[in-house]
Amino acid sequence: MRMRTAPDAEIQTLGATTSYPPLLAGGPAAGARALLPSASVPPPPWREQLTLRGVAVAAALGSLLCLVIHRLNLTVGVIPALNVASGLLAFFLTTAWRAAAGRLGFGRRSPFTRQENTVIQTCAIACGGLAFSGCSASYIFAMDRKTYELVGPDYPGNRVEDVKDPSLGWMIGFLYLIALLGPFAIVMLRKVLVVDYKLAFPGGTATALMINSLHGEKEADVTGKKVRCLVKYMSLSFAWSFFKWFFSGVGDSCGFDNFPTFGVAAFKNTFYFNFNPSYVGYGLISPHIVNCSVFLGSVISWGFLWPFIAKQSGDWYPDNLSSSDFRGLYGYKVFVAISIILGDGLYNLVKIFVVIAREICIVQLKKGDQPVQALQDNKNSRQSRDDELQIEMFFKDRIPTRFAVSGYIVLAAISTAAVPTIFPQLKWYLVLVCYLLAPAIAFCNSYGMGLTNLNLAPTYGKIALFIFASLVGSSDGGVIAGLAACGIIMSIACSAADLMQDFKCGYLTLSSPRSMFISQLTGVVLGCVIAPLTLWLFWVAFDIGDPDGEYKAPFAIIFREMAILGVEGVAALPQHCLEICCAFFLAALAINLLRDVTPASASRFIPIPMAMAVPFYIGAFFGVDMLIGTVILFVWQKLNRRGADDYAVAVASGLICGDGIWSIPSAVLSILRIDPPVCMAFRPSSAFSRCASFYSCTKENEPQHFGAILLLTNCTKRRVTHIHCLPSVFRGFHVSLVIMPKVSLFICIFVLSFFCG
Repeated sequence: MRMRTAPDAEIQTLGATTSYPPLLAGGPAAGARALLPSASVPPPPWREQLTLRGVAVAAALGSLLCLVIHRLNLTVGVIPALNVASGLLAFFLTTAWRAAAGRLGFGRRSPFTRQENTVIQTCAIACGGLAFSGCSASYIFAMDRKTYELVGPDYPGNRVEDVKDPSLGWMIGFLYLIALLGPFAIVMLRKVLVVDYKLAFPGGTATALMINSLHGEKEADVTGKKVRCLVKYMSLSFAWSFFKWFFSGVGDSCGFDNFPTFGVAAFKNTFYFNFNPSYVGYGLISPHIVNCSVFLGSVISWGFLWPFIAKQSGDWYPDNLSSSDFRGLYGYKVFVAISIILGDGLYNLVKIFVVIAREICIVQLKKGDQPVQALQDNKNSRQSRDDELQIEMFFKDRIPTRFAVSGYIVLAAISTAAVPTIFPQLKWYLVLVCYLLAPAIAFCNSYGMGLTNLNLAPTYGKIALFIFASLVGSSDGGVIAGLAACGIIMSIACSAADLMQDFKCGYLTLSSPRSMFISQLTGVVLGCVIAPLTLWLFWVAFDIGDPDGEYKAPFAIIFREMAILGVEGVAALPQHCLEICCAFFLAALAINLLRDVTPASASRFIPIPMAMAVPFYIGAFFGVDMLIGTVILFVWQKLNRRGADDYAVAVASGLICGDGIWSIPSAVLSILRIDPPVCMAFRPSSAFSRCASFYSCTKENEPQHFGAILLLTNCTKRRVTHIHCLPSVFRGFHVSLVIMPKVSLFICIFVLSFFCG
């Protein structure tokens, strides 16, 4: 069977990375080569590529990426590829910095080169990447008391001793101990992976295309339009999130996030559009097959499977259980999602090893045709001047192998001694085993990403979770030990693959490997503080882990359940749950196999199991939002393909980042206990009379309703004995919105301008 390699960019999830088509026709590799810097303009020395301005911009951009990644991790658990977006944002922020410096009389100073742009992007991704791996909310919140309580104190294997709440002290210390090892584990192999094997690294190639186009003379006009487009949609996204806040009330049942778009019956099964610009932006930046796969998973789970299992209450499981009890429907949701994730991850892991073995054999058979040897033999060299210039710059500033090896050994020794002081359940010899295995895992993950664009760091982390949890056992704290080992492996594997992908980007933009390695380390050092601080902001400001709230931390409970399975087995699963999980596990394997054996013309229509698994636990609304994003992109591409290719990333980045920026003032308002003034809820029209009878309002300010919409203002709440209407009405608070039809008209105009503007 011949395995196909992935195309040209990536979408990251907690289980894998899914490939998607190139940003421009012909693929990013061709575009990046066409936009290479002119050979007549030599790149600046590596020290000039590293600037204080760049570090400041990277810190700001890294903070924004951490906010965005944490927010997505805590809401839906799916993170889009942000390499291309971070390259564009780095260009915008640095350009704004230079413009502000010029107006303040400091002068623009040194020019802004594509090499500095690449270095800033590398530093920012290294910083933000820790929010995805080393400081991931998935395994950290899997340790906390809230997740322990959600699983249930009487659940087999779920012990109160296996609880460790997040704390800035241990999170920052743990990150400094584990995060710096990733770059040292793989840097010595950059020549092998980038030059000798000439791996594609589609994400890095696409980022190089973006950076080269932003700094090309012919593309100056398009660059300005892209930046203006980014700022426009970032501002709109921030303004819309701010506007939504006024109607979100107290609790989780008010506002546009609970808009029954398709009716109340569909809303109860989570089929609705929640007007979230981040998710729409995710739909814009993701390939159509990913978006359609998520929506298909929503239909299968919330349209058919969960309603069917819900009808079996009283037979398959007790009908008096809470919505978050693992002995009921909630258990089916979690374990079926786990089975699909494991099936997809296991298949792709085996596929990676098969592809790696095959490619290594091919390289060995054609060893005489290696690019480096061809460069040394000028008579037989057929490489273009561009290739020669790239290889020359890539070999110019070497990173000594002795330095990399000694750095890894020293850092591993320190970490082996110190990690058990943070997690006593993970003994020093188990930490040492992690670091002995880590370089091989880092190589496999980096090689696999270069070939297929799949980042399997979370899969390696889950495997480590199972193995170390079972080795330690339940009575000795196997749950915490497994989760900590998962964090170590995820951090090293992910940061190593990110660095190698950035090396590919630097190879195509003629950036110095030494400056990029130092930038990666700088980003990691910054991220070890920024990632925990931003995660702590969410922790103290919001109710993290509430199954019915906005910040569900969906994969936290999945990771804890996986750790419990590692020490207890499957005896505690609900009735028929194991059979259903096995069916979906095999289905994930079969669908992946079908995608690989069918022709490309047909396989592009076959859904992706990993993407399908996300809404099984999250809810169907995420699939609806992504489908709207992909419909917008599809129509845009049909009407103006070139415009969609040029500006889709800018629009998506603006929507995602604007909503991410709003997380800061939203968290501050929550910490200060400032609640939204209005709770806008939606109920069937038949429920309106019952709801209004519980409130006494003045004639001038009686409840205004528009169809199924009910808005209460300036009402004094009387005794409420039924939950028929709004959970929060503020006493004596007057809101200037009195006539609901006017509000609805304003909302419609705002939404139309937001999506069509």
